[in-house]
Amino acid sequence: MKTWVIKLGGAVLNSEGAAKSLFEVLTKQLNAQFVIVHGGGSLVDTWLQDAGFATAKHLGLRISPKEQMPYIVGALAGCANKQLMGQAIAANLKPVGLSLYDAGIESNKKLKALGQVGTSESTLDSVVELMLSQKRLPIISSIGFDLDGSWYNVNADEAAAAIAASLNAELIFMTDVEAVLDADKKPLHQLNTNEIKELVNDGVILGGMQVKVETSLRAAEHLRRGVYISSWQKPENLADLLEGLHIGTKITL
Repeated sequence: MKTWVIKLGGAVLNSEGAAKSLFEVLTKQLNAQFVIVHGGGSLVDTWLQDAGFATAKHLGLRISPKEQMPYIVGALAGCANKQLMGQAIAANLKPVGLSLYDAGIESNKKLKALGQVGTSESTLDSVVELMLSQKRLPIISSIGFDLDGSWYNVNADEAAAAIAASLNAELIFMTDVEAVLDADKKPLHQLNTNEIKELVNDGVILGGMQVKVETSLRAAEHLRRGVYISSWQKPENLADLLEGLHIGTKITL
């Protein structure tokens, strides 16, 4: 049975019923199993703002000082994760909420300047395959731990790529845009290594999309197959991708 890792952007939580519509697509796939990895950047922004913290990013990654981590963990592993679980339950699925540690991912500090932003390394035992064997839907937040028990805010795209590699699974990034766009804001249906480098150097792909595209490329290298970027705003896109149609942007070597 084919396994798919689907990374959902946290913005899906801002659109009422969007996650449920995506989950309903999964219920119709009888020959595949799924793992959901999610972020929740807009929710984190709100929680930090309400707590009086300023938000800063570096190279598309949120700077995460230790004093902000209780709010980041609460927003991602708590509120966002349980909101998605609720939508999955409403779609007649059986979700289980997990952290990256549960999924076999070890996290360590990425850069001192980023605070508690962590890496994604598939080095630990994982409960994901056991959950899948029990017909459960793993919904994994991008909160990680190191072996000393310290918690980390991990880029959800990088986390999804690591989990897909550990499961030898297909990988789809569901974002809030239909595809990666060129300089004229037109969708690019396929991108390879050289094209990505050129667009990044020209400043066409930058910020969060740069992280997503470069993570997709690294994932394609590890998986030895294409990785997809498409929009969660159209559930039919997910259905088409699962059926093998070319939707959104395919990242290849």
